[in-house]
Amino acid sequence: MIKGLFQGIAYAFSGFSLIMKKGIRPFVLMPLLINIVIFSLAIWLGYNQFDGLMERMLGWLPGWLSWLEWLLWPLFALLILIAVYYSFSIVANLIASPFNSLLAERVEQKLNGLPVPAFRGYKALAGTIGKTILSELRKVLYMLKWLPILLIISIIPGLNFIAPFAWGLYGAWMLSLQYTDYAMGNHELFIKDELSLLRQNRSVSLGFGGALTLLMMIPVINFFVMPVGVAGGTAFWVKRLSNGVPISKQLGEKP
Repeated sequence: MIKGLFQGIAYAFSGFSLIMKKGIRPFVLMPLLINIVIFSLAIWLGYNQFDGLMERMLGWLPGWLSWLEWLLWPLFALLILIAVYYSFSIVANLIASPFNSLLAERVEQKLNGLPVPAFRGYKALAGTIGKTILSELRKVLYMLKWLPILLIISIIPGLNFIAPFAWGLYGAWMLSLQYTDYAMGNHELFIKDELSLLRQNRSVSLGFGGALTLLMMIPVINFFVMPVGVAGGTAFWVKRLSNGVPISKQLGEKP
């Protein structure tokens, strides 16, 4: 379990070096710009709404638990940060999904020792837009399925003590799915297959997604999380997840 967590963390941080490699950098530009715009908006919204949200959450506490406010304040603050940043992450990845698939393709070619094709311009994205956006919507539906449970945990007095931990676990798992999906989607794998592979490598997946969750909380660094996550998720696919996939799928052949 511990070994797997550290392996996942290593995959996440490998993304920093991968996006700087020759032949990869041109494909980082659009995901990076989209992430900067979306997360700048998230930071502005979080800054302006933070006090009001904290008052509402602490207001849910019954009077006899008011003495816990000093302990719950940092936990609720973490919950708000995770919820706001993760919500905006979904939007950013939906917009950038075609560019992320192209980035994953180029990173995989580099990791496999294949020459990275010359950049043909963003017109080359036209054939992938429909597929990647559909895949992104499937992920969003899967993510929304778990939100009611998290919201119930968050508003029930006493139980909401564990809400930040539940949201953190949720965020780690969803970010792992989010950023490994691009490489697996390029091989005609869909969410059912992807979830099966991630569950077989649960501790590595949580380490990978957990590291990305923490990076999202760091100012400036969070702007790079999207391309770093795509590159690290591709490394996770190439070096580990693809081992449990038939060769025909690894080669990107349709069944």
